[in-house]
Amino acid sequence: MPTSPAQAPTVPAHVLPHRTPAQLLVVAREGLTEAARTRPDGLRYAAAHLAALRAAAALLAARARPAPARRNRITSVWVLLSTVAPELDEWAGYFAAGASKRAAAEAGIPRVVTAREADDLLRAAEQFVTVVETALGLAHQPALDGLHRPLRLGVSDAMSRPGAAAA
Repeated sequence: MPTSPAQAPTVPAHVLPHRTPAQLLVVAREGLTEAARTRPDGLRYAAAHLAALRAAAALLAARARPAPARRNRITSVWVLLSTVAPELDEWAGYFAAGASKRAAAEAGIPRVVTAREADDLLRAAEQFVTVVETALGLAHQPALDGLHRPLRLGVSDAMSRPGAAAA
């Protein structure tokens, strides 16, 4: 992981997200919740894949620095992720391989994915979001009201937990 902005990998400025990594991870978690509640297999697959995509964008937002570049070349977030976070190369390859199925499912093509494929991708996306949260030093903790909030690792939240003893 880069130790200073000067060492951070560069990516074309137009591909960097306009949200903070924490915001993107909240949206990713919301996408996982949506995917888990979605019954049509193709839509569940697509929602889970988009959640993983948002987690990858969070990592790009945190680790990459913008570089001027021409906009005429389309670059996959999964290719950028491999450049910015080589330790996540296998994850990037896994989700890149499912991108065409996601597009077909979003287009409404019936039976493009099975229930098993949708469930497997949802589990993988949940794991990937957790890996990204850990890599960024953010931990996921579901709030009692159902809202998701990332926490900085190492920051004590003992007083905000139900049942925590007052000092």
